[in-house]
Amino acid sequence: MADQQRLKNLQPLMDQESLPPSYVRTVEQTIVPLAEHIHGVARAKKRPVLIGIHGAQGTGKSTLTLFLKEILDDVFDCRTASFSLDDIYLTRAEREHLAETVHPLLVTRGVPGTHDIALGQKVIDQLMKAGASDHTPVPTFDKSMDDRSPRALWPEFEGRPDVVLVEGWCVAANPAKDAAELAAPVNSLEREEDLQGIWRQYVDDCLKGAYQAFFDQLDSLIMLQAPSMDCVLEWRTLQEHKLAQRQGGAPTGGNSPGPLRIMTDDQVARFIMHYERITRRCLAELPSRADVVIEVAEDHSLGLPRFRKAEGDVS
Repeated sequence: MADQQRLKNLQPLMDQESLPPSYVRTVEQTIVPLAEHIHGVARAKKRPVLIGIHGAQGTGKSTLTLFLKEILDDVFDCRTASFSLDDIYLTRAEREHLAETVHPLLVTRGVPGTHDIALGQKVIDQLMKAGASDHTPVPTFDKSMDDRSPRALWPEFEGRPDVVLVEGWCVAANPAKDAAELAAPVNSLEREEDLQGIWRQYVDDCLKGAYQAFFDQLDSLIMLQAPSMDCVLEWRTLQEHKLAQRQGGAPTGGNSPGPLRIMTDDQVARFIMHYERITRRCLAELPSRADVVIEVAEDHSLGLPRFRKAEGDVS
C-alpha cells in the first residue's frame, strides 16, 4: 500500500499543474492503484519494464504520467524514467522533406510517420542496459518552435530505471484491417487534401512497420478512454484557449514555424482531423486490448481503473 505521508508530498506537483484540491481523490483512487499495478509488473518481470500510456488529445495523459512517475519514485521506491512520443517528433526540416517528397500533409507533426522511432528505440535500449553511473539523454521537442530542442537542452536520466513510461496519443494503435478501410475519407481534410489517399496510406504503412515493433515491446498498456471524438475536439480547443490566455493574445499561426503560435478554433478543428481516423479506431478497439482502462468523463475527471481479468475482459 502507498505511504500516506509520502502522498502528501505531491502538493508541489499539484500546484505546478494548477490542479484543484479534489485531485487528491483522483490520486488516491486512480493513480495510486495504477502505480501499484506497474510496480507489480516490474517485480514480476525482475527487469526494467516498458509501460505504454495511451490517450487522445486532452485526456490528461501527460499529467497522469507526471504523477505516476512521482509516486513510483517516491512512494514505491521504483526508479522511473519517462518520455512522450511528442518528444521524438522528426525535426521540422525532416518533415518538410517528407512534405515535398511524399505528401504535403506530412509537415504537420503527430501522425505515424512524423516521429523518429529509431531515436525512441535508442533511448529505450540505453535505459534498459544502463549501468548505475550511466547517463541517458532523453529528447525533448519545442512545440513553440515546431522543432526538436537542441541536444544540449535534453535532460539526462542517471542509472538504470525500474520502469520506463512512454505516453502518446497513438501508443499501441493498430493499422487498418484492409485497404477498404482507408478508401473512404473520414473528414474534409482527407476528402479535400488527400483525395488520392496517399497521405493516409503512408501513415498506415508506417504504423504497420517500425511503430508496431516499437509498441510490441510494451509490458503493460494503460488507456485513458475519451467519451467521444467530439470531446477530443472540444478539449483540444479549450487547451488552445487557455494557451492564448497565458500568452496574452499571442499571434496565430497554427503549425507553422515561429514562436508562440496560437491556433484559431477553425485551425484546431483542421489539426484534429489529422488524428481523427486513428483516434476513432483506437476508441473502438483499444479498450479490448489494454491491460488497464480508465474512462475520462466529459469534465476531464478520471474514473476508477479497470484491470484486465481474462482474455478480452477488462473489469
